[in-house]
Amino acid sequence: MTVTEPSAPARQAMPAEERHAAELAFLAAQDTGPRPPGWALTPRAVVTFVCGSEGEELALPKRRAGLPARMVIAPKFVGERALVERCVVTLAGERGLLLTGEPGTAKSMLSELLSAAVCGTSALTVQGTAGTTEDAFRYGWNYALLLAQGPTSQALVDSPVLCAMRTGRVARVEEITRCLPEVQDALVSILSDRRVSVPELTATEDALVAAAPGFTVIATANLRDRGVSEMSAALKRRFNFETVGPIADPDAEAALIRRQAVAAVARAGAAFGVDDSVLDALVTVFRDLRSGRSAEGWDVERPGTVMSTAEAVQVAASLGVAAAYLPGGDVLDLLPGHLLGVVRKDDPADHGRLLGYWDGPVRRRAEDGSAMWRRLWDLRGSLR
Repeated sequence: MTVTEPSAPARQAMPAEERHAAELAFLAAQDTGPRPPGWALTPRAVVTFVCGSEGEELALPKRRAGLPARMVIAPKFVGERALVERCVVTLAGERGLLLTGEPGTAKSMLSELLSAAVCGTSALTVQGTAGTTEDAFRYGWNYALLLAQGPTSQALVDSPVLCAMRTGRVARVEEITRCLPEVQDALVSILSDRRVSVPELTATEDALVAAAPGFTVIATANLRDRGVSEMSAALKRRFNFETVGPIADPDAEAALIRRQAVAAVARAGAAFGVDDSVLDALVTVFRDLRSGRSAEGWDVERPGTVMSTAEAVQVAASLGVAAAYLPGGDVLDLLPGHLLGVVRKDDPADHGRLLGYWDGPVRRRAEDGSAMWRRLWDLRGSLR
């Protein structure tokens, strides 16, 4: 009997440069304008890649093998185009870019998209944590080679930042304020002098690594992490700060939540079966609690946790998976329990704030005659 080897499993997530490879190749051929040193696309094409072509069908100046003659570039980041343009200008000037904002506002996604478009890879990434060491920004050693040969260039292990310096690409630092201050400050000389010295290799040609044209750093920091490891004034001066806020347009936020939830449920092997009215209620609750004011103008006590779009996507995806694999009853009945799971992440007192929201806007909408909100009001007991 012949045993067939199982095929390699598909990856759960693909980096932006692979997920959008066709668009990146098309834009590289479509916009032949001037590019900063080391850039894969023009600055204008980078903005188009991130924000989309606004439904316009772009055309190649001349046919290229393997590329379509025309293409509509889909938007990938829901936010102000002016914000993206400022980010691109910062990177073109080889300045460090720091994306700040509340958790769940797509800072990391924007960082990934910009890196993929500028230099063709988003993989040169350092994840900031309390355990991150200076080696993550500078270099380390292959200790087997170090013991056998002593300090040599062959024994040197480049960090993602050092690799980006050598090749003139973008290095990403996620959650930079999670790193200890003395670790963060390893970036000060890198961003100002644009070189890294290797004292162990003194008197050799490898004792100094200079940044190639195009090198820069994109870092992210959550506003909720302020004070965990505050950045030094010297390091702040090496970055241009851009704040990424919540999505202002409710329709755009609802469309994004549906799109990402559909994709998440598809990865789980099922079709998305949540009605639009349930998603509308989900978006409404999140926006009301996030802003502290309902769409009707009623005051709402804001919970301490962040009611981010990312959290809303996770709730929508959970509802979709439940509807697909555990059918039975109305999926709307599951919404209060998932909302309670979100608001209680940081402060147990937020449980009471969610009940207050039910006693306020949910009850008033139910009294106004909405069947869906009436059903949600009837489910108040599931929040206890």
